[in-house]
Amino acid sequence: MATEEDKKNLAVVLKSLKNFELEEVPYPPKPRSKHVILRIVSVGICGSDVHYYSHGKCGHYVLQGPLILGHESSGRVVEVGEGVTHLKVGDRVAIEPGVPCRFCEWCRSGRYNLCPDVQFMATPPINGSLVRFLEHPADFCYKLPNHVSHEEGSLLEPLAVCVHACIRGGVGPGSGVLITGAGPIGLISLLVAKACGATTIVITDIMENRLEFAKTLGADYTIKADAPNIVEEIRKFGITQSIECSGAEPAIALAIRATSRGGKMISIGRSAKTFLSVPLFDAADNEVDIIGAFRYHGNYPTALALIASGRVNVKPLISHHFKMEDSAEAFEVAETGRGNAIKVIIHCE
Repeated sequence: MATEEDKKNLAVVLKSLKNFELEEVPYPPKPRSKHVILRIVSVGICGSDVHYYSHGKCGHYVLQGPLILGHESSGRVVEVGEGVTHLKVGDRVAIEPGVPCRFCEWCRSGRYNLCPDVQFMATPPINGSLVRFLEHPADFCYKLPNHVSHEEGSLLEPLAVCVHACIRGGVGPGSGVLITGAGPIGLISLLVAKACGATTIVITDIMENRLEFAKTLGADYTIKADAPNIVEEIRKFGITQSIECSGAEPAIALAIRATSRGGKMISIGRSAKTFLSVPLFDAADNEVDIIGAFRYHGNYPTALALIASGRVNVKPLISHHFKMEDSAEAFEVAETGRGNAIKVIIHCE
């Protein structure tokens, strides 16, 4: 149990656009039944965090006031509530950030990511994990093996997103996969598609350095997003699934048009805009299925197994490390890509 001296609970609070303040917030009370109190160790900056930081919204989720950001998290158990049997004080855990109601039709069917009452970290008005201590349901905490680092544990969250998307799209042996956007989600989608057995993986981006990095992760072909005749060029590879990871209208259009007839376009990327223009005629005329992929359900154990087994290595994606007190700079780097940033990690200890 944390001592009184150690219980100073600092949080990084977004007060307004691009304006953070370090504040002390209450230490969690005694953990409720089947809950634990966690000492947060590592938090990755997600694209949605950057949208809130820069624009005050991500799609139809809009800031309503000050908010603690962060949902890609790992930590250490410091207190255990009644009824918790699989965790003990000192355990290192990855934290699944979305807690559903558990009772609606979507929860009862297993698709709890669609629960209309889900409490998801750093999604207004629910605070996130850029804080020293927080309480969380124990069954949404996953014990990390000794050889898996806290940084890798925080990246289970985006990895689970990509596992869910590849399952939704049916990526498997023999698949020809196009990935639009070589940011963290696009690069992790590349790793998951390879682990699923995809035969050909093509990735596009507007930044040459990210395409070069994608090659080191195993991309078969990399193409600048503004290349001439890009649709015709990509069609040569026989794309059965496109995974759209940027949220940008041109990338969505490319993903639909470059996918082979009867293929699938899986949408992961999110824009600050609520409505986007897409070439629906092309999708309908070629029977390209447009598939939404929203977060994940039940994919954390698979994500952890991929990392623990060595089938997926996310460590090369971690490009920058910052202390909690330097969160403003961390977000500026994540937003601009300064220093060839890929995944930025904030350390809360």
